[in-house]
Amino acid sequence: MTRGRLILVVVPALAIALLMSTFRASPLPTPAPFAGPLPPASPPERMSLYQLPTGVTHRDAASAYRGGSFRDKRDFAMTALLVKHPRGDLLIDTGFGRDIDAHFRSMPLPFRMLTRYDHGRSAAEQLDAAGYDRRSLRAILLTHAHWDHVSGLPELTGTPVWVTAEELRFIRDGGALTALVRGFEGVRYEEIAFEGGRYLGYARSHDVYGDGSIVIVPAPGHTPGSVIVFLALPGGARYAMVGDIAWQREGITELEERPWIPRFFGDWDPAGVRGELSHLAAIAARFPEMTLVPAHDSRGFAALPRLVP
Repeated sequence: MTRGRLILVVVPALAIALLMSTFRASPLPTPAPFAGPLPPASPPERMSLYQLPTGVTHRDAASAYRGGSFRDKRDFAMTALLVKHPRGDLLIDTGFGRDIDAHFRSMPLPFRMLTRYDHGRSAAEQLDAAGYDRRSLRAILLTHAHWDHVSGLPELTGTPVWVTAEELRFIRDGGALTALVRGFEGVRYEEIAFEGGRYLGYARSHDVYGDGSIVIVPAPGHTPGSVIVFLALPGGARYAMVGDIAWQREGITELEERPWIPRFFGDWDPAGVRGELSHLAAIAARFPEMTLVPAHDSRGFAALPRLVP
Protein backbone atom coordinates (compact mmCIF):
# COMPACT_ATOMS: atom_id res chain seq x y z
CA MET A 1 0.00 0.00 0.00
CA THR A 2 1.38 3.42 -0.94
CA ARG A 3 1.83 6.15 1.64
CA GLY A 4 -1.03 8.16 0.16
CA ARG A 5 -3.45 5.25 0.31
CA LEU A 6 -2.37 4.49 3.86
CA ILE A 7 -3.19 8.07 4.90
CA LEU A 8 -6.62 7.80 3.24
CA VAL A 9 -7.34 4.70 5.35
CA VAL A 10 -5.78 5.74 8.66
CA VAL A 11 -7.02 9.33 8.95
CA PRO A 12 -10.77 8.54 8.67
CA ALA A 13 -10.33 5.60 11.05
CA LEU A 14 -8.65 7.82 13.61
CA ALA A 15 -11.38 10.45 13.22
CA ILE A 16 -14.10 7.85 13.80
CA ALA A 17 -12.26 6.45 16.82
CA LEU A 18 -11.89 9.95 18.27
CA LEU A 19 -15.57 10.67 17.69
CA MET A 20 -16.67 7.42 19.31
CA SER A 21 -14.49 8.17 22.32
CA THR A 22 -16.74 11.13 23.11
CA PHE A 23 -19.57 8.66 23.81
CA ARG A 24 -17.58 6.88 26.53
CA ALA A 25 -18.31 7.65 30.17
CA SER A 26 -16.32 10.59 31.49
CA PRO A 27 -17.93 11.86 34.71
CA LEU A 28 -17.48 15.47 35.71
CA PRO A 29 -15.67 16.09 39.02
CA THR A 30 -17.81 15.49 42.09
CA PRO A 31 -19.16 18.87 43.19
CA ALA A 32 -18.77 20.28 46.66
CA PRO A 33 -21.71 19.36 48.89
CA PHE A 34 -24.59 21.81 48.93
CA ALA A 35 -25.13 22.99 52.49
CA GLY A 36 -28.06 25.39 52.21
CA PRO A 37 -31.59 24.71 53.45
CA LEU A 38 -34.58 23.80 51.34
CA PRO A 39 -36.39 27.12 50.84
CA PRO A 40 -39.80 27.32 52.50
CA ALA A 41 -42.95 27.16 50.40
CA SER A 42 -46.66 27.58 51.11
CA PRO A 43 -48.47 26.24 48.05
CA PRO A 44 -52.25 26.72 48.21
CA GLU A 45 -54.36 23.61 48.64
CA ARG A 46 -56.02 24.12 45.26
CA MET A 47 -52.70 24.11 43.41
CA SER A 48 -52.14 21.08 41.14
CA LEU A 49 -49.83 19.88 38.37
CA TYR A 50 -50.72 17.98 35.19
CA GLN A 51 -48.74 16.51 32.34
CA LEU A 52 -49.82 17.08 28.74
CA PRO A 53 -47.82 14.60 26.62
CA THR A 54 -47.71 15.68 22.99
CA GLY A 55 -45.40 13.08 21.46
CA VAL A 56 -41.96 11.53 21.57
CA THR A 57 -38.75 11.37 19.59
CA HIS A 58 -37.11 7.96 19.26
CA ARG A 59 -33.50 8.00 20.44
CA ASP A 60 -31.15 6.09 22.74
CA ALA A 61 -29.31 6.69 25.97
CA ALA A 62 -25.99 7.15 24.13
CA SER A 63 -27.25 10.33 22.48
CA ALA A 64 -28.33 11.78 25.83
CA TYR A 65 -25.28 11.40 28.06
CA ARG A 66 -21.74 10.07 27.90
CA GLY A 67 -21.63 6.44 28.94
CA GLY A 68 -25.18 5.73 27.77
CA SER A 69 -25.74 2.63 25.64
CA PHE A 70 -26.74 2.66 21.98
CA ARG A 71 -28.81 -0.44 22.78
CA ASP A 72 -30.78 1.40 25.46
CA LYS A 73 -33.60 2.73 23.27
CA ARG A 74 -35.58 5.56 24.81
CA ASP A 75 -38.56 7.65 23.79
CA PHE A 76 -37.72 11.25 24.61
CA ALA A 77 -40.80 12.95 26.03
CA MET A 78 -42.28 16.06 24.43
CA THR A 79 -44.52 17.07 27.31
CA ALA A 80 -46.07 20.34 28.40
CA LEU A 81 -46.92 20.92 32.05
CA LEU A 82 -50.00 22.70 33.34
CA VAL A 83 -49.68 24.28 36.78
CA LYS A 84 -53.08 25.20 38.19
CA HIS A 85 -52.87 27.91 40.82
CA PRO A 86 -55.66 30.04 42.33
CA ARG A 87 -53.85 33.19 41.20
CA GLY A 88 -53.57 32.11 37.56
CA ASP A 89 -52.31 29.02 35.77
CA LEU A 90 -49.02 28.46 33.96
CA LEU A 91 -48.16 26.23 31.02
CA ILE A 92 -44.49 25.22 31.10
CA ASP A 93 -43.33 24.66 27.50
CA THR A 94 -45.73 23.48 24.80
CA GLY A 95 -44.21 20.32 23.34
CA PHE A 96 -45.33 19.40 19.83
CA GLY A 97 -48.04 21.52 18.27
CA ARG A 98 -50.76 20.49 15.85
CA ASP A 99 -48.54 21.56 12.92
CA ILE A 100 -45.44 19.71 14.10
CA ASP A 101 -44.99 17.95 10.75
CA ALA A 102 -44.59 21.29 8.99
CA HIS A 103 -42.43 22.60 11.82
CA PHE A 104 -40.18 19.55 11.57
CA ARG A 105 -39.71 20.09 7.84
CA SER A 106 -38.28 23.52 8.62
CA MET A 107 -35.40 22.01 10.59
CA PRO A 108 -31.95 21.47 9.00
CA LEU A 109 -31.64 18.35 6.84
CA PRO A 110 -28.96 16.58 8.95
CA PHE A 111 -31.18 16.91 12.01
CA ARG A 112 -34.20 15.54 10.15
CA MET A 113 -32.19 12.57 8.93
CA LEU A 114 -31.28 11.62 12.51
CA THR A 115 -34.70 12.23 14.10
CA ARG A 116 -37.80 10.07 14.17
CA TYR A 117 -40.86 11.13 16.10
CA ASP A 118 -44.50 10.37 16.85
CA HIS A 119 -46.98 13.01 17.90
CA GLY A 120 -50.32 13.03 19.64
CA ARG A 121 -52.71 15.80 20.55
CA SER A 122 -51.18 19.22 21.09
CA ALA A 123 -51.32 20.97 24.44
CA ALA A 124 -54.03 23.31 23.15
CA GLU A 125 -56.11 20.38 21.91
CA GLN A 126 -55.80 18.66 25.28
CA LEU A 127 -56.83 21.83 27.12
CA ASP A 128 -59.89 22.13 24.90
CA ALA A 129 -60.77 18.45 25.26
CA ALA A 130 -60.76 18.87 29.04
CA GLY A 131 -63.11 21.85 28.82
CA TYR A 132 -60.36 24.08 30.18
CA ASP A 133 -61.09 27.82 30.22
CA ARG A 134 -58.05 29.37 28.57
CA ARG A 135 -58.77 32.64 30.33
CA SER A 136 -57.38 30.91 33.42
CA LEU A 137 -53.98 30.66 31.73
CA ARG A 138 -51.82 33.45 33.09
CA ALA A 139 -48.79 32.74 30.88
CA ILE A 140 -46.75 30.21 28.96
CA LEU A 141 -43.33 29.80 30.54
CA LEU A 142 -40.58 28.59 28.20
CA THR A 143 -37.62 26.78 29.71
CA HIS A 144 -35.95 27.73 26.40
CA ALA A 145 -36.93 28.40 22.81
CA HIS A 146 -35.87 25.32 20.82
CA TRP A 147 -38.33 23.84 18.30
CA ASP A 148 -39.68 21.00 20.44
CA HIS A 149 -40.56 23.35 23.30
CA VAL A 150 -42.34 26.03 21.24
CA SER A 151 -44.18 24.14 18.49
CA GLY A 152 -47.55 24.61 20.20
CA LEU A 153 -47.33 28.40 20.56
CA PRO A 154 -49.34 29.29 17.41
CA GLU A 155 -52.40 27.57 18.92
CA LEU A 156 -52.16 29.63 22.09
CA THR A 157 -51.95 33.16 20.76
CA GLY A 158 -53.19 35.80 23.16
CA THR A 159 -51.50 34.21 26.17
CA PRO A 160 -48.29 35.99 27.26
CA VAL A 161 -45.09 34.00 26.76
CA TRP A 162 -42.53 34.40 29.53
CA VAL A 163 -38.83 34.30 28.60
CA THR A 164 -35.67 35.86 29.94
CA ALA A 165 -34.19 38.90 28.24
CA GLU A 166 -31.28 36.72 27.09
CA GLU A 167 -33.62 34.15 25.55
CA LEU A 168 -35.61 36.82 23.77
CA ARG A 169 -32.39 38.04 22.13
CA PHE A 170 -31.61 34.42 21.25
CA ILE A 171 -35.01 34.08 19.61
CA ARG A 172 -34.32 37.14 17.49
CA ASP A 173 -30.67 36.37 16.68
CA GLY A 174 -30.24 32.62 17.16
CA GLY A 175 -30.08 31.58 13.53
CA ALA A 176 -31.38 28.14 12.60
CA LEU A 177 -31.88 27.10 16.22
CA THR A 178 -34.67 29.64 16.73
CA ALA A 179 -35.86 30.08 13.15
CA LEU A 180 -39.10 28.23 13.88
CA VAL A 181 -40.26 30.36 16.82
CA ARG A 182 -39.01 33.52 15.11
CA GLY A 183 -41.45 32.82 12.29
CA PHE A 184 -44.50 32.60 14.55
CA GLU A 185 -46.83 35.59 14.34
CA GLY A 186 -48.75 37.10 17.20
CA VAL A 187 -46.52 35.84 20.03
CA ARG A 188 -46.59 38.31 22.93
CA TYR A 189 -43.38 37.99 24.90
CA GLU A 190 -42.95 39.21 28.45
CA GLU A 191 -39.50 39.26 30.04
CA ILE A 192 -38.94 37.52 33.36
CA ALA A 193 -37.45 39.88 35.93
CA PHE A 194 -35.23 38.13 38.46
CA GLU A 195 -35.80 40.55 41.29
CA GLY A 196 -35.51 37.91 44.01
CA GLY A 197 -32.39 36.91 45.89
CA ARG A 198 -30.54 33.63 46.19
CA TYR A 199 -32.43 30.36 45.84
CA LEU A 200 -30.77 26.96 46.25
CA GLY A 201 -27.42 28.47 45.40
CA TYR A 202 -28.60 30.42 42.35
CA ALA A 203 -27.78 34.10 42.60
CA ARG A 204 -31.14 35.38 41.31
CA SER A 205 -34.70 34.14 41.33
CA HIS A 206 -38.30 35.02 40.57
CA ASP A 207 -41.02 33.79 42.92
CA VAL A 208 -44.06 33.85 40.63
CA TYR A 209 -46.75 34.04 43.32
CA GLY A 210 -44.70 35.06 46.35
CA ASP A 211 -45.58 31.82 48.12
CA GLY A 212 -42.59 29.70 47.06
CA SER A 213 -44.74 27.35 45.00
CA ILE A 214 -43.17 28.31 41.66
CA VAL A 215 -39.68 29.78 41.63
CA ILE A 216 -37.76 30.42 38.40
CA VAL A 217 -33.98 30.75 38.29
CA PRO A 218 -31.71 31.56 35.33
CA ALA A 219 -29.62 28.61 34.14
CA PRO A 220 -27.80 29.63 30.95
CA GLY A 221 -25.83 27.03 29.06
CA HIS A 222 -28.04 25.00 26.74
CA THR A 223 -29.29 28.34 25.45
CA PRO A 224 -28.38 31.87 26.63
CA GLY A 225 -31.62 32.29 28.55
CA SER A 226 -32.52 28.79 29.75
CA VAL A 227 -34.29 28.58 33.11
CA ILE A 228 -35.04 26.01 35.79
CA VAL A 229 -38.48 25.96 37.39
CA PHE A 230 -38.72 24.74 40.99
CA LEU A 231 -42.20 23.61 42.04
CA ALA A 232 -43.59 22.93 45.51
CA LEU A 233 -46.97 21.19 45.66
CA PRO A 234 -49.48 20.77 48.49
CA GLY A 235 -48.49 17.71 50.47
CA GLY A 236 -44.79 18.47 50.25
CA ALA A 237 -43.76 17.15 46.82
CA ARG A 238 -40.92 19.11 45.23
CA TYR A 239 -39.91 19.15 41.57
CA ALA A 240 -37.08 20.69 39.57
CA MET A 241 -38.06 21.22 35.94
CA VAL A 242 -34.59 21.51 34.45
CA GLY A 243 -35.43 21.90 30.76
CA ASP A 244 -32.64 20.61 28.52
CA ILE A 245 -29.72 21.06 30.89
CA ALA A 246 -29.84 17.26 30.76
CA TRP A 247 -31.93 15.22 28.33
CA GLN A 248 -32.10 12.26 30.72
CA ARG A 249 -31.65 12.31 34.50
CA GLU A 250 -28.38 10.33 34.30
CA GLY A 251 -26.76 13.49 33.00
CA ILE A 252 -27.24 14.85 36.52
CA THR A 253 -27.07 11.76 38.70
CA GLU A 254 -24.02 10.36 36.88
CA LEU A 255 -22.51 13.79 36.12
CA GLU A 256 -22.26 13.05 32.41
CA GLU A 257 -22.57 15.74 29.76
CA ARG A 258 -23.85 15.08 26.26
CA PRO A 259 -21.51 13.44 23.72
CA TRP A 260 -19.62 15.75 21.39
CA ILE A 261 -22.03 15.82 18.42
CA PRO A 262 -25.23 16.79 20.30
CA ARG A 263 -23.17 19.04 22.56
CA PHE A 264 -21.58 20.85 19.62
CA PHE A 265 -24.81 21.40 17.72
CA GLY A 266 -27.22 21.78 20.64
CA ASP A 267 -25.47 23.55 23.53
CA TRP A 268 -24.84 27.27 23.28
CA ASP A 269 -22.27 27.15 26.11
CA PRO A 270 -21.08 23.60 26.97
CA ALA A 271 -19.04 24.87 29.92
CA GLY A 272 -22.16 26.51 31.31
CA VAL A 273 -24.06 23.24 30.96
CA ARG A 274 -21.33 21.42 32.87
CA GLY A 275 -21.62 23.95 35.69
CA GLU A 276 -25.38 23.52 35.82
CA LEU A 277 -25.09 19.72 35.88
CA SER A 278 -22.66 19.90 38.79
CA HIS A 279 -24.83 22.30 40.77
CA LEU A 280 -27.98 20.24 40.19
CA ALA A 281 -26.13 17.09 41.23
CA ALA A 282 -25.18 18.78 44.52
CA ILE A 283 -28.79 19.86 45.10
CA ALA A 284 -30.08 16.37 44.28
CA ALA A 285 -27.64 14.79 46.74
CA ARG A 286 -28.72 17.22 49.45
CA PHE A 287 -32.45 16.83 48.79
CA PRO A 288 -33.10 13.32 47.40
CA GLU A 289 -36.84 13.84 47.89
CA MET A 290 -36.82 16.42 45.06
CA THR A 291 -37.84 14.91 41.71
CA LEU A 292 -35.55 15.91 38.85
CA VAL A 293 -37.47 16.39 35.61
CA PRO A 294 -35.36 16.83 32.49
CA ALA A 295 -37.80 17.94 29.81
CA HIS A 296 -37.31 14.81 27.70
CA ASP A 297 -37.13 12.15 30.43
CA SER A 298 -40.50 10.42 30.70
CA ARG A 299 -39.61 9.04 34.15
CA GLY A 300 -39.92 12.51 35.66
CA PHE A 301 -43.53 12.82 34.50
CA ALA A 302 -44.61 9.28 35.40
CA ALA A 303 -46.27 10.15 38.72
CA LEU A 304 -48.12 13.20 37.38
CA PRO A 305 -51.77 12.95 36.37
CA ARG A 306 -52.84 13.74 32.83
CA LEU A 307 -55.29 16.52 32.23
CA VAL A 308 -57.12 14.33 29.71
CA PRO A 309 -57.08 10.52 30.31
